[in-house]
Amino acid sequence: MTNTAQAKQTLGTSGLVLHQAALYDLTLWLLSLGRESTFREKVLRLARLSSGEQVLDVGCGTGTFAIAAKRQVGFTGTVYGVDASPEMLARAGKKATKAGMEIVLKNALVEALPFPDAQFDVVLSTVMLHHLPGKLRRQCAAEIRRVLKPGGRVLAVDFGTSPSQKRGIVAHFHRHGHISLVEIVAIFSEAGLSIVESGAVGISDLQFVLAAAPCCE
Repeated sequence: MTNTAQAKQTLGTSGLVLHQAALYDLTLWLLSLGRESTFREKVLRLARLSSGEQVLDVGCGTGTFAIAAKRQVGFTGTVYGVDASPEMLARAGKKATKAGMEIVLKNALVEALPFPDAQFDVVLSTVMLHHLPGKLRRQCAAEIRRVLKPGGRVLAVDFGTSPSQKRGIVAHFHRHGHISLVEIVAIFSEAGLSIVESGAVGISDLQFVLAAAPCCE
C-alpha cells in the first residue's frame, strides 16, 4: 500500500534535508528540459529492473523514480521509498495515489535504513549522495550493501560538476552540490560492492555508477 503515515517529522541527520517539495519537482523538470518521462526511463534503464523485483529508492524525494520503478517491476514487485523529509514524502504519496501506483514510503535516514539484511534486489540513489557529507556517504553505502540481496544491484546517479563550473537554467535556479565519479566508485568499492558499469548519463552533467553485491558470502 502507499504509506505516508510515517512522514510526520524531520529526522536528525548531518545530511542536507530538502523541504520545498514543489521546487524539487520543478528542478527535476528543468533538469530534464521538460522531458521528465524520457529522463526517468533513461535513468531506470541503467538499473536493469525486472518484473517482480524488490526495489528501494533511498532519498526518494517526491517519489518520481519510485513510482516509475513500480511500473517496471509490476504487480509482483515491491518498491519502497525512504526520505528524511516529511514534506517530500507527503507529495510522493499524493503523486503515487494519482498515478494509481502502490509504493511503500518511510520517513527514515539513509545512514540507518529500517530494513533487514538482504531484502532488496535493487537500490536506487538519484541526485542524493551529494547532499551528504563524506562520512555519511560511506555510512549510506554500507547500509545499501547491507540491505542488498546477494547479487543485488545499486544504481547511483548524481551531479559531477559544481554549479560554479557551468552555466544554464538549472545552475541559475538550483545551487546543488556535486560528487565525483571517482568518489562514488571508491565508496561503493569500500562497502564491498563490485563496479559493473559507470559513466555519463547523457543528461546535463549527471553521471552514474552501477554496482553489485557479491553473489555469495
